[in-house]
Order: sequence, then structure tokens, then C-alpha cells
Amino acid sequence: MVQPRAFRETRREVLEDLVRAYPFATVAVRTADGLAANHLPLELAGEVLRGHVARGNELAKLDGAPALAIFHGPEGYVSPNWYPSKHETGREVPTWNYAVVHVHGRLRVVDDAAWLRAFLATLTERHEAGEPKPWSIDDAPADHVDKLLRAIVGIEIAVERVEGKFKLGQNHPEANRRGVIAGLQRRHRGDDAALAALTAQTLEEGI
Repeated sequence: MVQPRAFRETRREVLEDLVRAYPFATVAVRTADGLAANHLPLELAGEVLRGHVARGNELAKLDGAPALAIFHGPEGYVSPNWYPSKHETGREVPTWNYAVVHVHGRLRVVDDAAWLRAFLATLTERHEAGEPKPWSIDDAPADHVDKLLRAIVGIEIAVERVEGKFKLGQNHPEANRRGVIAGLQRRHRGDDAALAALTAQTLEEGI
């Protein structure tokens, strides 16, 4: 990933916050037929990412392979009309702002029903937390759960290297960045609110 100095994010706690806030990742691996990408939620547990896939998935056959997990944070189009400098000089063009985290590591396949059940209970508990009556894995019939567990395997990616790129207009003067925040808040579609908040946060932090 190309990382201009202005956009490079190295603070581990910031990177982990994005991974937890946007857990649906793209996992890329090299197979005998070329590159393959899969999309699945991953749970960060210390220095390991955990997930699960169907037994027929290529990831289930690539124990020990190098893997790249990409976590996509908020993103959105930026109009040059939002920059005060555009109205002064005209020398601005459209761009796309975004935040991403790349996690490099080695894949481990976990074929263990007890591990899977415990992991799925944790994953479900996290994502059901906001529901008025959270669903639990124990709500499903035991024989149904056992059947489904036999159809999947767990995966882990031991974290070896983490890269973060937060392209939030840091190469622009403060007035332009505040113009972007105002433009995103006014447009208010897709990730605009989250992208505006993250841009404002970097300004407050002096980044």
C-alpha cells in the first residue's frame, strides 16, 4: 500500500479501533489458481484475527499460507467546491478520502468443534449486544447447531504487520479540511457522518 507520510497512521490503538468498528474484512491469499479474495467478519483477539468459513472455501485448504486482511473504514467522495481555496484560486480537483487498515499474517485453519462453538458464541454476543432481546447460539436446537458446526472451520491470522492509511485531507490547510467536514455533514449519505467525525478528530489531535 502506498503511504504518503501525511496519511500514514501508526498508532496501534487507533488501528485496532478501526478494526473493531469495521470488522467485515477482505481476506486476500494466493492460491494455485492465482489471487483469491474472501469477505468475512473477523474478531481481533490480542495478536490474532479470528473468523470462520465454509469447509468448501479455499481458505480452509490453505493452512500456513500468507494472508492479508483489509479493513475498510469510512470513505467518500470529496468535491473541490468544499475547499475555500478553490474559490480563491480554482486550483483544486476532486478526490476520495478514506481510512483503511491492512493486517498481514499467516493463516491457520482450526478444525475443532469446541473452538468454533466458543468463537461463534463470542462473535454473536458482540454483534447481538444492541438488540432488545439478544439471540444466543443456545436459542437454536442443539442438533441444528452441531450440523452447522460440521460444515465450517475456524481460521486465525497471527498478526505479523499492521499498516494504516487515513487519507483525510492532511495535505490541505485547516480551512479546506473544515470545508470538507461541512460538506460531508451537509451531504449526509453513506459513510459521510463517520468520515466527517474522523476528519474532525484528526484536526483536534493536530494531525
